[in-house]
Amino acid sequence: MLAFPGIRAFDVSVISEVWGVDRTDRQVPAFDLRRVAASPDPVTMRGGLSVTPDRTLRWLARAELILVPGLDDRVTPAPAAVLDALCRAHARGTTIAALCGGAFTLAQAGLLDGRRALTHWSLTDQLAARHPRVRVEPDALFIEDGNLWTSAGTAAGIDLCLHLVRIRHGAEAAASIARSMVTAPFRTGSQAQFIERPTPSADWDADALAEVRTYALGHLREPLTVAALAGRAGMSPRTFARHFSAATGTTPMQWLLDQRLATAQKLLERTDLAMPEVARRSGFGSEVTMRQRFASRFGTSPRAYRIAFAEGGTPQSRR
Repeated sequence: MLAFPGIRAFDVSVISEVWGVDRTDRQVPAFDLRRVAASPDPVTMRGGLSVTPDRTLRWLARAELILVPGLDDRVTPAPAAVLDALCRAHARGTTIAALCGGAFTLAQAGLLDGRRALTHWSLTDQLAARHPRVRVEPDALFIEDGNLWTSAGTAAGIDLCLHLVRIRHGAEAAASIARSMVTAPFRTGSQAQFIERPTPSADWDADALAEVRTYALGHLREPLTVAALAGRAGMSPRTFARHFSAATGTTPMQWLLDQRLATAQKLLERTDLAMPEVARRSGFGSEVTMRQRFASRFGTSPRAYRIAFAEGGTPQSRR
C-alpha cells in the first residue's frame, strides 16, 4: 500500500482490513501487507489519523500488487518519487490498483493515457478535464486496462479489493473475507444507481421488486423474460423495466446476465460438472451461448477459467 500526503483514511482502512488481517484460520491465504512511502516518517491523514510506513519505495520492486488509496485533494499532485516508482513498477508488469480518487495519481504518472479508467461518479468530469488522454468510464464499479485497476467511489474500493482476492485466490477466500467484513462478496450493477437524480414517484412497491429478484435467482435456469417478471410484480413491462433500473442501476436483462455469469463462475470454481450442465444450471441454455457471454465479459473461456482456478492461476477478468 502506497502512503503519501493526501491519501484518504477510509481507503487505507479498506486495504488494511482486506489484506492486513490474519484469517488463515478461515482458509484465507496469509498476505504480507507493507505500508510503503518515500520516507519512514508517519503520513498524516485527515481527522488526526496517520499511517506509519514500514518500507520505502525501493521495496516496491518486490511487490506482487500495489494498492493506491484515494485522495482527499485531487488537485495536489503526488510526490514525484511516488509517480516515478509507480511507472517503474508498471514497466516491470506489477499489478497496480487505485481506489476511488487514486485514479488521479495513476493519471498524474501518465499510466492511464489511452486507457479506460474509473473514479467516483462526482469526479469523472474533473478527471476527464485534467487528463484528457484518459478514457474515463462513467459507470462501472471497477475496471481493468493494461494491468491497471481503478474503482468507483468509496464502497466500490471494497468491491475491487475483494475482486482482486477472488481472481487470484478463488471465490471462497474472497467470500470469507467479505463475511468477516459483513459485506457482500461481490455486487453487480454499476455506480449509475448512486448518481444523484430526481427521486421517482412512489407509485411502486419496493418489496415487489425484491420478491421478483429473489424469484429470478431461484429460477435462473428457466427462460425468464421481462414480461414474465413484470407480471410477478404486478406491473406492465415498461413500468417494471423503468423502476427496476431506478432501483438497481441496470436493466432487468443485464441483471439476469450478471447473475447467470456469477452462477457459472461459482459452478466452474467449486464443481467438476460438465460444461453443458454448467450452462443449463446457469440459465444459458447451451454451452455455446455461455462461452460467448464468458468471452465477452471476462475475455476468456469457461474451460480456461476453470483451469486457471484449479491451478491457482489468475484468469483475465474485466468489468
